[in-house]
Order: sequence, then C-alpha cells, then structure tokens
Amino acid sequence: MSRLLLLLAVLLGSFAGRAQSPDKPKTCPYDSAHFDLFHPVPRNQLRELRPDRPGVTESPFTVDAGHFQVEVDGFRLINRREDDQREREWHAAYAMPKLGLSRRTDLQLEVPVFATQKQRQADEPNWEQHRGFGDVAVRLKHNFIGDDEKQPFALAAVGWVRLPTGGQAGAGGAEYGLIVPADVNLGHHWDLEGQVETKLNYDRETSKHYLGVVPSVALEHDFNDLFSFMVEGVARWDEQRAGWRNSVNVAPIFNLTDNFQFDFGAHLALNRETDREFFVGFTYRR
Repeated sequence: MSRLLLLLAVLLGSFAGRAQSPDKPKTCPYDSAHFDLFHPVPRNQLRELRPDRPGVTESPFTVDAGHFQVEVDGFRLINRREDDQREREWHAAYAMPKLGLSRRTDLQLEVPVFATQKQRQADEPNWEQHRGFGDVAVRLKHNFIGDDEKQPFALAAVGWVRLPTGGQAGAGGAEYGLIVPADVNLGHHWDLEGQVETKLNYDRETSKHYLGVVPSVALEHDFNDLFSFMVEGVARWDEQRAGWRNSVNVAPIFNLTDNFQFDFGAHLALNRETDREFFVGFTYRR
C-alpha cells in the first residue's frame, strides 16, 4: 500500500477523535416512522445531496425515502497494462439509478449502457475489440450511524452482485462484493471519508473467482456553495497479481443546484501496473 494511503489512513484515525460539529446547525429532516418508499420526504426537507461519485470512496449516506437519484459517468476512459498485455476500455452513459426505500436504506442499479474493450499483446499492432451493453449490478445500501447528519461520524454497508449481462464486453460470470464506507465531518467545510471493499471477481480464462480488496481514503473540501474539491488515495490488491496497485485520484465538483452536481477528474497511477482513468459525470436527484 502506498505511503500516501497510509498517511491518509492515519489522518482518518486522528481526526475522528477530534471531529467537530458541522459548521451550520442541522436537524434531522424527518422521522423514519413517517416516511418510506410510498410516503416520500417533502422536497423542502431533503438532506444535502451526498452521491457516491466521483471517487472510489463511496458515501455512507442513502437517498431520501421515496426519492430517485441517478449518478452517471458520461464518459470514462481506462488504460491498463499487465505484463505483455495492453488494454483500453471506455464507457459511455454508465448510470447508477437509486431509489430511497426508507430513512436508512436505498436500492441501486449499475447500468453500463455502452462499453468498449480493446486488448492486444505489447508486440502486436492490432487490437482485439468487444463492444456493447455491459454487466448490470444490483446493490443495496444500509446506513447504520449518522444518517440524520447531526453526528460527525457516519457508517454504512453496501452489498452488491454483478450479473453477466455484457457478453464479451463483460466479465463473463457473476461477481460479488461488500463495501463498508465511513465519513468524518471535520468542521470548517472539510470531510474525511474512508472505505474497504472486498469482492469476488471472475476470470473468464480460468472460469474461476478470485478475491480482491480495495481500501481507499478521500479528503473533500467545500470552498463555497458552488465548488468543492476531492483528493483520494486508493490501493488495489487481488489474488491474480503480485503486490499493490496504487493511485491518487483528484476531482473538482460543481454543485449547480441543491439537486444537481457536475464533476470530472482523473486517477493518477503511482506504479506501472495501476489503471489510468479519466472521467466526466453528474448526479441528479428528483
């Protein structure tokens, strides 16, 4: 794991012990006994928009009961190298619609509308290419602590299963995962987030699953009501590759309205084996 990720993890522990109250007094917007999927929260009582994007580190906050939210990668380019193999992948309109089921729980789908994968050997000029609809994932998020935004600490869990709907453009088999995200409000418009994801990926060539682990830590600052900036450290490990693959991710975030957020950014590789990514996307809540 990179030194940067370790440093950010230490910061998470030290800041958690002295986390301050939010800058502006906040009250719980609703009582879970009153609102659910069929009795939506009034729009004038919605909590702050807290999407899972743009970083790898997700938010422990759920979508308000009875409301719909969609998070979209308008475009994402991924460059990858493994030994003597080169891969290039890009997604268009990679959407994650979400539905608030209750105060603490929401249901999510990952819908890769269009994906293209290209790969070749390093000494060959021609690419093998697959394109089309990708693998759909079903996700369920539940918040355990801090859903009312009154506490300086929030914790949740996200369970997911990815279905092999993408044919040659997908993994080729079902995949499974569990994500545990946390958020510490540091005060003065600073938030520190961390998570650990464990997953079972599928290898098409061997027709077997293999374990992967992805810890990450992100620091976000709201400069004003319109503009925020995120910096994130991510480490990846799995059974198929030796060592950790590390990156630093950066993303400016523009909060254009209370219900619409625009972002773009990059994953900057810290070692040769790490994917390099560039993306642009948005979040909309209704």
